[in-house]
Amino acid sequence: MHLKGSCHCGAVRFSLESPHPYPYMRCYCSICRKTQGGGGYGINISGDATSLKIEGEESISVYRAKLANGEQSPSERRFCAKCGSGLWAWDPNWPELLHPHASAMDTDLPPAPELTHIMLASKASWTPVQAGSGDGTFDEYPDESIAAWHRRLGVEC
Repeated sequence: MHLKGSCHCGAVRFSLESPHPYPYMRCYCSICRKTQGGGGYGINISGDATSLKIEGEESISVYRAKLANGEQSPSERRFCAKCGSGLWAWDPNWPELLHPHASAMDTDLPPAPELTHIMLASKASWTPVQAGSGDGTFDEYPDESIAAWHRRLGVEC
């Protein structure tokens, strides 16, 4: 699926191809919550990093989170330096993947038939987990990848 996204002020626009466009996961970790999550969590999707096209790249800044052990994360979170909108995350462990924030997408995304709630061990106390009957809930990361989730449910694009 071809996806288009942008920041709030319009300084950054981007597009990419995604075989896994369903916003299936809610991450409740402190990094996602503090850098992206309005509901106490962040929602990322997956795309092909090699297909990324950017307008306004000069307005993008990079944040690398401080981990609980004090080290800096290898993952990079891109955001608009003008308005602060979170755009995507990228991790050198999986250089072929890019994880746009669902909130930055301008393309209508398909609704997920079920959700995966992760990092519940570090969620904020004020954040309710609104899990449906078919949803998965995990204190940390599940074994199932975003690609495997899409395959299991037959929703690959």
